[in-house]
Amino acid sequence: MNPESVNDDLAAIEQVVATVERTQRAKDPEGFLALFHPDALWTTGHGKVLIGFDAIAEFTRAVLPKASWDGDVTYEVVHTQFLRADVAAVKVRQVYHSAADGDSAGAPLYVMTKQADGGWLLHVCQNTEVKE
Repeated sequence: MNPESVNDDLAAIEQVVATVERTQRAKDPEGFLALFHPDALWTTGHGKVLIGFDAIAEFTRAVLPKASWDGDVTYEVVHTQFLRADVAAVKVRQVYHSAADGDSAGAPLYVMTKQADGGWLLHVCQNTEVKE
C-alpha cells in the first residue's frame, strides 16, 4: 500500500465513523443502515448477535428511533489496522453523554471492507460496553 492511498483510505474510514456518529445522533436508521455491507455481522453492546443485513435492519429500525438517550453521542477512531489493502480493523471510542445519568462508554470494533467503488462499509462489528 502506498502512503497516499493509505491516507485516502484512512480519511474514508474516518468519514464512515463520522457518519455513524451523525446517524446515531439523529436516530436515523436508514442513514445508519447505508453504512453496512449486505453480508454484515453485528453484535450489539448487550450481546445480541445480528447476522446479515436484514437482521441488522430489523433491529435498527425497531430500536434506534426509540432510543432513550438524549442524542448526544461521540465516536472517535482511536486505531486503524489494515489487515489487507481492502480490509481494516477499526477501534472506536464511543461516548453517550447524558446530563441525567452521566456518560457511558463503548469500545466498538469495526471490520470494514473496501468496495469496488473505493468506499468502505461496515462488515463485522462488535460493540462492547465499557464498565468503569
